Amino acid sequence: MIIRIVRMTFLPEKISEFQSIFEKCQHDIKQMPGCLHLELWRDVDNPNILITHSHWETEEYLNTYRRTEFFGLIWKKTKALFADKPLAFSVEKIA
Repeated sequence: MIIRIVRMTFLPEKISEFQSIFEKCQHDIKQMPGCLHLELWRDVDNPNILITHSHWETEEYLNTYRRTEFFGLIWKKTKALFADKPLAFSVEKIA
């Protein structure tokens, strides 16, 4: 299993727009093959930073999702709301 973290800094006036996008899409993302878990977090010290936290059976499942038209549409809408470049990485539990 891999864990995917995507840290996104939004323009303050665009946060509610992203939350609406996430709310509408989260069920479909959770239904993607290989998706085991999905959450949206907010940075305690900076409310303009939101983080998606997802679990995937394998990196291949994640990459397959990232190649879908669905992801492309969501990511295009989301990128337009950023105040800064996102930071994305995958990790796996080792202990």
